[in-house]
Amino acid sequence: MKFLRNLMAAILGTLIAIGIIFMFFIVIAAVAGGSEEQVTVKNNSVLEINFKEPLKDYGGKYEFTDIEYKFEEYNGLNNVLLAINKAATDDKIKGISIHNSFITTGSANTRTIREAIEKFKESGKFVYAYGDIYLQKDYYLASVADSVFLNPTGNLDFRGLSSEVLYLKDLQENSGIKMEVIRHGKYKSAVEPYLNNKMSEANREQITELLESVWSTYLQDISESRNIDTLQLNTFADELATRTPKLALENKFVDGLSYIDEYNGLLKSKMDLTEDDKINAINILDYAEYTSKKVKTVGKNKIAVIYAQGEIGYGKGNDNYIGQETMFKSLKDAREDDNVKAIVMRINSPGGMALTSDIIWREMEITKKVKPVIVSMGNLAASGGYYMAVAGDKIFAEPSTITGSIGVFATIPNVSELADKWGINAEQVNTNKNSTTYSVFESDNESFKKYAKEGIEDFYKTFLQRVADGRDMSIADVDSVAQGRVWTGTQAKERGLVDEIGGLEEAIAYAASSNGVEDYTIKNLPVYETSIEELLQGFSGLGFVKSKEELLKEELGEEIYNIMQQMKSLTNQKGVQARMPFEMNIK
Repeated sequence: MKFLRNLMAAILGTLIAIGIIFMFFIVIAAVAGGSEEQVTVKNNSVLEINFKEPLKDYGGKYEFTDIEYKFEEYNGLNNVLLAINKAATDDKIKGISIHNSFITTGSANTRTIREAIEKFKESGKFVYAYGDIYLQKDYYLASVADSVFLNPTGNLDFRGLSSEVLYLKDLQENSGIKMEVIRHGKYKSAVEPYLNNKMSEANREQITELLESVWSTYLQDISESRNIDTLQLNTFADELATRTPKLALENKFVDGLSYIDEYNGLLKSKMDLTEDDKINAINILDYAEYTSKKVKTVGKNKIAVIYAQGEIGYGKGNDNYIGQETMFKSLKDAREDDNVKAIVMRINSPGGMALTSDIIWREMEITKKVKPVIVSMGNLAASGGYYMAVAGDKIFAEPSTITGSIGVFATIPNVSELADKWGINAEQVNTNKNSTTYSVFESDNESFKKYAKEGIEDFYKTFLQRVADGRDMSIADVDSVAQGRVWTGTQAKERGLVDEIGGLEEAIAYAASSNGVEDYTIKNLPVYETSIEELLQGFSGLGFVKSKEELLKEELGEEIYNIMQQMKSLTNQKGVQARMPFEMNIK
């Protein structure tokens, strides 16, 4: 019996090992095959702007630590902008078709893409847009087109912007699970959802001004493209004057109502094709890969662009979160490369761990003594993201970039009330007065709160000093625009927190011209180190394999899953936090 059991265990172990090896080769084949597949562009093609997945600032370069293999992803904003610029002079590309629904990038990046398409139009090539459904951000992008078309039974949403903040005070009291809050005295909005059950007037004023600033950018750009006065656009939004396709056409939001086959017929006529001919359409991300691989190096001069994207954590870092190790390596690489004449630090982050923000700030300060460091802000460069930015020689932001949020806080979960309800009693044994730093089962640890408060106040003063030194402002002036308040790029420029309104391309151009560089190429960083083990753990794109996150999202639904992720993020926050004051979802 024992022999059979051992035999079955050996067979099972062998099968598992074979399965792992098989999966290993599938993954390697998928990665290698994807990287070796050549994208081709046919003559008489149309470039299709259609983002089917979230768009990051930087797709990323990757290097395996356990095998000699490197590859690059070309699905970042940097590649998209290069592609649109290249398409303007590519004889094979006859025009652009914006066919996008539910674009999943921020307002600032959407505007950057929109500006690139606006510049493309100077080539004389056509730009058309078609949609079955236009959400507001989708329409904002599409409105740049020469002509905009809507499905006759489709929908165009134009109603103004809104933001929703969840308040959890009553939930905490009812459940017995609450968040202990330690904060700088004036930093209210960061932790308001835990302390109140409704929005304060100060926070409402802050969010209102921020939304109105973003909305103003939308209105101004749409007004110029569609030749509709901004006051009239606001009236249309109030009246929901695009609620039917007929109204959208009457009010000049679109130029025609047509089905996709009719729209394709228009494209064919512009491309001198017959009705039976097939349109050669190439997706923007495929074309981005094609152009990125075709770019020729002009001269030895380089501008290094370092991408800091995601929340700020601690440790290595990857393409989803910012860690000091990857940033150190990238900054060192750029400053020690003699061909790199200037550095652009592209920051797209809501903030996070205050310690890491300061560590990276210090490395940027060291780098700045060797080479110029220009900062470009993406959708977000708030709190810890802004903390890093003030190390730059010059800061660029988009009008709708969310920035500022100069403040720090700490939240610690506490379940003492729930423990009482369930009959749980926690007892501690200590050698010293403060041996137990904090217990989630005990309430009113005044000693802990006192020392934690000191740490919060100390770091807030450091934050103010960093901004004052970097922006050549007094501590009092910084404090007047700090206190955790968020600003748009436009508002931040008015208050001296940024220098110029402009996107990534403007920041790169400034970095080059201000340092006497004319012919140059871009050196994109970081190079993310990975391994087969990491790849297998996160590889969920095989069709028959679903990640834990995908399964949870299916079972719980998008909204509940997002709330769960927010709560998970809160419980994982270690130490003092310099991050956005709340989870803001602009709709």
